[in-house]
Amino acid sequence: MEQIPFVPSAPNTLGIELELQLIDPRTFDLTAASDELLAQMADHPIADRVKPEITRSMIELNSSVHEHPMGLLAEMREMRTALCEAADAVGVSVAGGGAHPFMRWQERSISDTPRFQYLAEMYGYLARQFTVFGQHIHLGVKGGDQAIALTRQLSAYVPHFIALSASSPYYEGVDTLFSCCRLNAVNSFPLAGHMPPEVTDWYRFEAHLAQLRNLGLAESIKDLYWDIRPKPEFGTVEIRVCDTPLTVERACQLAAFAQALAVLLQREPQPEGGLWLAYRSNHFQACRFGLQGSYVTAEGHRLRLIDHLRALFGRLIPVADELGTTDMLTALRDDALRAGNDARWLRAQFHRLRDLPSVVESMTGAFRGEIGLVGMAGTDPTAVVRRRVRATSEPLGGVGVQTLAEPEPGTAPRRLH
Repeated sequence: MEQIPFVPSAPNTLGIELELQLIDPRTFDLTAASDELLAQMADHPIADRVKPEITRSMIELNSSVHEHPMGLLAEMREMRTALCEAADAVGVSVAGGGAHPFMRWQERSISDTPRFQYLAEMYGYLARQFTVFGQHIHLGVKGGDQAIALTRQLSAYVPHFIALSASSPYYEGVDTLFSCCRLNAVNSFPLAGHMPPEVTDWYRFEAHLAQLRNLGLAESIKDLYWDIRPKPEFGTVEIRVCDTPLTVERACQLAAFAQALAVLLQREPQPEGGLWLAYRSNHFQACRFGLQGSYVTAEGHRLRLIDHLRALFGRLIPVADELGTTDMLTALRDDALRAGNDARWLRAQFHRLRDLPSVVESMTGAFRGEIGLVGMAGTDPTAVVRRRVRATSEPLGGVGVQTLAEPEPGTAPRRLH
């Protein structure tokens, strides 16, 4: 059996990857401009941290390694500025969000790299449907056994990451009724899901991957579309379930949340109990209903996810005090508990604007940090009349939408983190 070397990292260091949307500023549809944008940034100091993604309407930002999320935030703001300046130069805009609200997957073009061309040949139309946008969070660990242990411990909190980051309620012009529809595209791949429960240490992980290779089911760890997976060449555990938030500030708050949670779990390991039995249901509930979903604990208790999250923040704040990230965690907590997630904000924008291209325009403003100019300030979201309507298979119109899905409970938020 081939051994997989694990490059050790300093524990609890972190980094993130953000997959971002490239937007035509006239139509606010996606535009296949990654080649032009990469060429524009070729001589920039951060050029090696801006990469293509599977289709040419996507771009990926990769942070460097950080000990503290505030350093990460400073870097991501600098990268955002550089990226937006380059985008302006080539005539495109950039947005966060887990899915473009009205793009058509048939119109996407695959990036010209061997890996992406292989995926297109292997997975057919699924490769183009994979034009969805996620945030990956990397947490440093010192060895393979520690990576497996942390992967297992974090698995109970996959719904929390999904619900906090959810920003993909619309897809191909339809309100999907999901807070996060992006993961439905990810789950189409055969090796999606979670790490098998029988993988309890690095040796068993190596054995599992060797078995997949022998059966022709996978060539490398890259073929494992797990929600959380070890990344041995980086020396990290990679959390892969988050939608890309609408702002880099929220992305860094989620990284701070992950760092504090990892420290807490290393100090106070939680019993797995019924974790794997409830895993898929908890995952679905978070995607479908966001923070209002149901959550079944490893001990077999059923409660609202937002209530479990409220208690979890209570346990995390003392850890954040030690790490110096209290402000970031309390901001994430307060926004989640009072205003909801980005999916809820996007629906509020649509209820106000009644036009999906205008919603995308507000997404580009949010990414630039100009949300005060395009946000909800000064509006009365409660004045909008809402109806219960099922999402249909017909795409929503380019200007006005005839049917709306039921919004999440509560009034629409007035601001975006």
